[in-house]
Amino acid sequence: MSRLFAGTPWDRPPVCDRCGALESACACPPAVKEPVRIPPDTQTARLAVEKRPKGKLVTIVSDLDPDGNDLVDLASRLKAACGAGGTLKDGRIEIQGDHREAAERALQKIGYKTKRR
Repeated sequence: MSRLFAGTPWDRPPVCDRCGALESACACPPAVKEPVRIPPDTQTARLAVEKRPKGKLVTIVSDLDPDGNDLVDLASRLKAACGAGGTLKDGRIEIQGDHREAAERALQKIGYKTKRR
């Protein structure tokens, strides 16, 4: 028994909120929750350069909320603006090479505030 009044005279079978049909007969597609996006002008992106083994430099864009941003799209836009490859790891965007200036310009054009480390 999963319903409060199951087996009593007040027992009502559950109905769909959208179409009003019984839940067992409902044909509505499952509700898709739209992600809440944080406006870029309220966020500060931190830019840093890390030196990797064998002397390779990587530009790191961090401190952006992964739930409030489309980091995959932002990473591809930054890679295109910098003309370099890169990836998204652990909520940080990594761009191959020292591209702080180009990444900073691209982020500011989108509306993000930036801070260099």
